[in-house]
Amino acid sequence: MIGILVVCSFVSASTVQASGEAPGVSADVALNQLKDGNARFIVGKPDHPRQNFDRRNETTQKGQKPFASVLACSDSRVPVEVIFDQGIGDIFVVRVAGNVANVDETGSIEYGTDHLGTPLLVVLGHTRCGAVTAVVQNDEVHGNIPALVKGIVPAVEQAKKSKPGLKGEELIDAAINANVWQAIEDIFKSSPTVAGRVKDGKLMVLGALYHIDTGKVSWMGSHPKQDQLLSAAKSQPKH
Repeated sequence: MIGILVVCSFVSASTVQASGEAPGVSADVALNQLKDGNARFIVGKPDHPRQNFDRRNETTQKGQKPFASVLACSDSRVPVEVIFDQGIGDIFVVRVAGNVANVDETGSIEYGTDHLGTPLLVVLGHTRCGAVTAVVQNDEVHGNIPALVKGIVPAVEQAKKSKPGLKGEELIDAAINANVWQAIEDIFKSSPTVAGRVKDGKLMVLGALYHIDTGKVSWMGSHPKQDQLLSAAKSQPKH
């Protein structure tokens, strides 16, 4: 199954800062920390940082101040903290089959980006995603799964429309990429909180793809229609 993400910002990435009790780093710094950690993971030389008793005690006493939020797939081959070589309290992770952004996932993302103030949100998809594959192949699914993967259908349709000649694995790969964009679009459309923080220069949203065979995370950048999506986003309600 899969998960994925993207970047949104009206200002230079170097100026995007977290607010409140956030970690006090820019989105650029947060992104570089993820890239550096993934580079260590790829070559099999992870640092395993901040995973000891002292870090556990620190986060117990002082609370969590993660530097990034990540929406990823529940696939057991995509352990987010491991592939980015990060420690306890470093990443606020939301995992669900197919990295879909329904109400529970979006609400959790709002907690990470708004309440905890992470300056970076990553929607992370991965190769060989079972959820996307099931939709592409029109596999029979049961229980609550049909409702779960319903959000993937638009991504599959978009992949077919944009590249009508694709079939098999190539179509699945295209749909996996489209599903990252779809999740970001769904977040912007349903969350005035997230859209507002991007507009205010407090949050960067990026899409990414994890390759389960190599361990590499490829960065997709911001949503191709980010400006239009943010312009159409509902305003944050006043409290």
